[in-house]
Amino acid sequence: MLTHLIASGMALSTLFAPTTGAFEDPPSDEIVIDVATVNGSGCPEGTADVAVSPDNKAFTVTYSDYLAEVGPDSDPTAFRRNCQLNLIVHVPQGFTYGIAQADYRGFAHLAEGATGTQKAGYYFQGDSQTTHSSKTFEGEYSDNWQVTDETEIADIVYKPCGVQRNFNINTELRVDAGTSESGETSFMTMDSTDGNIETTYHFSWKKCES
Repeated sequence: MLTHLIASGMALSTLFAPTTGAFEDPPSDEIVIDVATVNGSGCPEGTADVAVSPDNKAFTVTYSDYLAEVGPDSDPTAFRRNCQLNLIVHVPQGFTYGIAQADYRGFAHLAEGATGTQKAGYYFQGDSQTTHSSKTFEGEYSDNWQVTDETEIADIVYKPCGVQRNFNINTELRVDAGTSESGETSFMTMDSTDGNIETTYHFSWKKCES
């Protein structure tokens, strides 16, 4: 079932294979993202929302129930949570998009000796080129966290022009008790995932050949 979403937040862009032309500003026409599928223990049905920013420079995925934890009262399977999003990005005809930067953020409370790991990857359906990132936080830690994944201009992967390829985002949180005391509870949450096409990444927007 498709969930129709227009709006305000994380960063993708537009859809068609690129030429050498580059655009500092994104297309002015409305960009729409349809969520084709949502799967994973970190994003049960109805707990993940997608919004496109008004300036078409970014989109955000917001999670309301994405929490991994370990502790005496925790579910044994709760140490790992993941989410797989399959998105259909509708953009003005004649353009293509790639991801220049992705930001992941949340909150972590890790006892001394415990660790929390955030992993993420995104790619176009049918494309073997996948961008991966992984970051481990060590306890004692109790604060907000953010991981930024930037792609060099020359390495940005664009959606092929004239081909319908969905955009996939895979994320994971994992908490390990490590050497922390047995009575301690440690957890890590994912609040949002932002993808940005900043003006400094001039080649993130390109026009397709006619």
